[in-house]
Amino acid sequence: MSPTSRCLATYTLLVLAASACTEQSSQCPQAQGLIGDGIARFSPDDVACESIPASMALMEPRLIEGGIPADWQTQPTFTTDGETRRATIAIEEGTSLYGTGEIAGPLLRNGAVTEAWGEQPFRQPPPPGVSPFEYDDQTPNLYQAHPWVLGVRADGSSFGVLADTTYRARIDLANGIEFSARAPFPVIVIEGPSPQDVLSKLADLSGTLELPPLWALGYQQARWSYTPDTRVREIADEFRARSIPCDVIWLDINYMDRFRIFTFDQETFPEPAALNDYLHGKGFKSVWILDPGVKFEPGYPVYDQGLEGDHFIRKPDGELFVAGSWPGDSVWPDYTSPDTRNWWQAYIPDFLDNGIDGLWIDLNEPSIVTPPGVPFPEDLLHRGGGDLPPGTHARYHNAYGMLMSQATHEGMKSARPERRPFLLSRSNYTGGHRYAAMWTGDNSATWDHLYWSVTMTLNMGLSGQPFAGPDIGGFFRAPTDSLYAHWIGVGAFFPFSRTHTVQLSPPQEPWSFGPQVEAIARAAIERRYRMLPYIYTLFRESSLNGLPVWRPVFFADPADPSLRAEDHAFLIGADVLVEPVLTEGDPHAFETPSGIWREFTLVGEDPSQTPELPVLKIRGGAIVPLGRVVQSTTEPLLEPLTLVVSLNAQGRAEGGLYEDAGEGYGYQTGDYRLTTYSAQQIDNTVEVRIASEEGDRERPERRVDVVVVTDSGTFEGSGSETSTIIVSLD
Repeated sequence: MSPTSRCLATYTLLVLAASACTEQSSQCPQAQGLIGDGIARFSPDDVACESIPASMALMEPRLIEGGIPADWQTQPTFTTDGETRRATIAIEEGTSLYGTGEIAGPLLRNGAVTEAWGEQPFRQPPPPGVSPFEYDDQTPNLYQAHPWVLGVRADGSSFGVLADTTYRARIDLANGIEFSARAPFPVIVIEGPSPQDVLSKLADLSGTLELPPLWALGYQQARWSYTPDTRVREIADEFRARSIPCDVIWLDINYMDRFRIFTFDQETFPEPAALNDYLHGKGFKSVWILDPGVKFEPGYPVYDQGLEGDHFIRKPDGELFVAGSWPGDSVWPDYTSPDTRNWWQAYIPDFLDNGIDGLWIDLNEPSIVTPPGVPFPEDLLHRGGGDLPPGTHARYHNAYGMLMSQATHEGMKSARPERRPFLLSRSNYTGGHRYAAMWTGDNSATWDHLYWSVTMTLNMGLSGQPFAGPDIGGFFRAPTDSLYAHWIGVGAFFPFSRTHTVQLSPPQEPWSFGPQVEAIARAAIERRYRMLPYIYTLFRESSLNGLPVWRPVFFADPADPSLRAEDHAFLIGADVLVEPVLTEGDPHAFETPSGIWREFTLVGEDPSQTPELPVLKIRGGAIVPLGRVVQSTTEPLLEPLTLVVSLNAQGRAEGGLYEDAGEGYGYQTGDYRLTTYSAQQIDNTVEVRIASEEGDRERPERRVDVVVVTDSGTFEGSGSETSTIIVSLD
């Protein structure tokens, strides 16, 4: 029997075995009923339970805990039209819809029609002066697939709806909520008194992100590509010479030998370990890119070993699927197979041993490079294994990026168990935030994309992915001085904060636009580093309850209808309101939540002199912890610690600070400190003290500066953290 015939026979047997498989558990994991507190699963009546694919969005199967209550508010209606399966959910008047994953456009999604199908955009012919790979708010789908909608009713109560399918799914919000796909699927509905409660329940199902290393929250600089290695050193030296804080420099595909993954170009990057030693000596980390496409080249070890282990995707006739990627003719790993994931992971340790700190995986929708715009055939075959049955690419396409992320993330943890992995992925699926952060793909240097970068990051958080951000300044084209200044002003606050641009564009480092913009960029990035203790505290919260780090303004009062469409401003956590300038023309009229919101500054900036920087406001009743300006997180942030206090109408305030080693897993066994600070006005003074503390990490001796922000100005005091600090308001 020929190799092709053997492969075809093997795949035929696998598919037949999968179709004959029956449910082994006492309950079907896809059956209908309650699967948690306020969480229900609904399935179409005309489909046998075992015919519905098991969930890939959930961390583990959820069996039925009880029947659907008679008063359950949100219930789907299932219908069939030929091969198309639909689930329709009626909504009450005054209900606002959000989420739908990665898509350009406004925060409010009512009326939108999109697709959950991970794909690199391609328009042919594109508009004049526009790359065919650029997207806009008319692009129906992007690199990630999140078939999820968050609803907020008029009274502020909330619900979430997940179409639990990896198949291509249409999301139609023109008249209520309608999901449709060409395969049967269950629908999971979450009910809660608030959107925050619904997102926490979603995290209970799909998991929370792992607490990232502190350095991954610093400012980061990238380009396609910094090459050769001497150019990387020059960029690092320039940041330090200009005293612009930065934690990470990124290496794009040009470091590779002819774009073959897990290799280095011996002329331009002959000693990657020495390069990383140099960066580490300057206080930088490095992140290096990997693509899934393996060069089709006998004699190339990654190809030879992958072929020997049958780790590549095949066509229905059993032949290898070969198409064009960066190295030319390429093949793609089949990450549905546990053996293939283990094979992929085996390359990670030696790669990281070059001093590499983080990894970046791209083109993993998966996408074909040449010819551009050609999709992966949906009839390609995946082997499956473990909990995943054999299936077609139509079934596994949306999950491909998540499976690659899982394999890479687990490979990093296995290679360096003492370090937290940092992984960035262009493609992902619901639940994939457990393995990788995301960026919003190949955006453009336009004011529209500046605005969409905010709304996309917010909606990704509302779709369960809190670690997100755009290419600051835009990937395609070149930003004007003004656009870059405004983008870096808001960009310094994204959960993931990185400047990146295409290889043919002009330089896009903070100093590339002249001294005035450089000063604005420096102030913006310094703001981020002062805010890092607060941002890190929010990431720790998200790792526990799934709440996003960036939050829409309506989170401050979900029942206030005036806040539902506000998407130029946003909240960082619950206590800081950011009002940036996202338009070149007429200024936006912000909708501000009720209550007390006081303006404050971080690095002594004069708002009248730096209108490019967003206005910052602190909630009345909050205490926000700040650090000092450092050049990277290798320097101590909290020497001293600053507490910004904004009293509520009752003269009180409270806030928390989370601290650990910033790396490793000691926090899981108690090596952390969570401090809650309280403030109270007594006559004409404000007393600040530790209200409670948690964790075994020793408290250092350090100075604490207190800044009380009031309607009439700011007042300062300092003292020891372990004693009451009194600030006079005279």
